[in-house]
Amino acid sequence: MVNLDLEKISLPGLDLERPWVIAGPCSAETEEQVLETAKKLAAEGFKIFRAGIWKPRTRPGAFEGVGTLGLPWLQRVKKETGMFVGTEVANANHVFEAIKHGIDILWVGARTTANPFAVQEIADALKGTNIPVLVKNPVNPDLELWIGALERINQAGIKKLAAIHRGFSTYDKTKYRNHPQWQIPIELKRRCPEIPIICDPSHISGKSELIYEISQEAMDLGFDGLLVEAHRCPEKAWSDASQQVTPENLKEITDKIVLREPKIGEKPRVTLDELRQQIDKLDTTVLETLKERMKISEAIGKYKKDNNITILQTRRYDEIMNNRKAKGAEMGLSDEFLTKLFESIHEESVTRQNKIMNQ
Repeated sequence: MVNLDLEKISLPGLDLERPWVIAGPCSAETEEQVLETAKKLAAEGFKIFRAGIWKPRTRPGAFEGVGTLGLPWLQRVKKETGMFVGTEVANANHVFEAIKHGIDILWVGARTTANPFAVQEIADALKGTNIPVLVKNPVNPDLELWIGALERINQAGIKKLAAIHRGFSTYDKTKYRNHPQWQIPIELKRRCPEIPIICDPSHISGKSELIYEISQEAMDLGFDGLLVEAHRCPEKAWSDASQQVTPENLKEITDKIVLREPKIGEKPRVTLDELRQQIDKLDTTVLETLKERMKISEAIGKYKKDNNITILQTRRYDEIMNNRKAKGAEMGLSDEFLTKLFESIHEESVTRQNKIMNQ
């Protein structure tokens, strides 16, 4: 377990009920665009506005945000719509400027979270403030790095702290821009049970048509809120156009979301416990089967050593993968799941055989 000194995130006069939604354009482009988008979101009932003022981009030449020039635009949003406003910060100067301009919520981006030096600089700049801070997962699937960033911010005295799950970069071809790898935020919640977790379906999906699906899945996992990119005219956005929705679309999405209770009620408890006991028994069977499989792998390793045969037999590996995926498909198991499963099993088998070869 990770011990964080937290208090409930609140904003003056706003009770943050699940799911709380933070919405606005990926980038603040012009004062007109910011205000029009904010007014449309406010008209749909959204209370917290987001806009990227400084934009870390993968390559130079892309639009990197308007910078401090855009902060007065967010001040106008607060004054004219009554919405709270938030933006991303990546260094100490960003923190100072944002607080000076009355920004209500700050978040640390995925690229910054991956750099402990940058996170510590932000943490030092935050000392003495009580502003809510949200920390995105790092671009790579490293839970310790994510927790470390949360700890650094918390140790600076920030108690209104939350995590943002925005998915992870991957070379694999999937339907997502950033693969959700839900098991990582689930493990974060297990180790830090008090930390609120917000989902960023825009960056996970990379496509506006997937935002509802991902948002619903996040709510089904008990997440606390959503950070969504919404633009007055997404197709004309200066950054990440394909993953932004209109304020009207966002309202349709949030209205469709089904909220389920994060806690188990007393009534179905016995049935659920029985089902969990069945899973426990099956998991024990799986573990025992894997134990037997590894014994056989070790016997194969000894045979290969005695007969001077290389460990890796590509043809046999391809045979196993194709055969298991075909059988698994007949049982309703996905190709992606089976690939990960048998790649892990094969990796462990190779490791054990390698130890035997080098004894």
